[in-house]
Amino acid sequence: MRKIEHIGIAVKDLETSNQLFEKLFGAPAYKMEEVASEGVKTSFFMNGPNKIELLEATNPDSPIAKFLEKKGEGIHHIAFDVEDIISEIARLKNEGFIVLNETPKKGADNKMVAFLHPKGTNGVLIELCQEIA
Repeated sequence: MRKIEHIGIAVKDLETSNQLFEKLFGAPAYKMEEVASEGVKTSFFMNGPNKIELLEATNPDSPIAKFLEKKGEGIHHIAFDVEDIISEIARLKNEGFIVLNETPKKGADNKMVAFLHPKGTNGVLIELCQEIA
C-alpha cells in the first residue's frame, strides 16, 4: 500500500452533499460518475493532495444503501493505492485478512478495486485501488 488513495463518504443525497463539499473546499467536484454494478453514484473532490469520494446509493439493495440504513451518513471506507492489486490481495489473504472480492472489479475513477472485510480491520472497510492502465 503506497498511500491513501481516497476516503469514501456515504451520503443520502449526492447533489446536496456536492454543494456542501464545494463550499467546504472552495472548488467543485472534479469528477462524477455512476458505477451501476455497485448501485452507486459518486463524485470526487480534491483537497490539496487528498481525494474525497462521495457515494449515493442508486438502488435499495446496494452496499451504500445498506450502510446508510444501518449507520447513517459518514465515512464508509478508506482506500489505498496499490501497485499490483493481485499480489496485494494474495499477500493480505496470506496475512489472514478476509478479502470480500478476491478478483478485482472495475470501480470508480478508472480503478480496479477489492475490499477487505471490516471485521478484520478494526471495523474499517478497506479498499485497495489500482489505476487501470
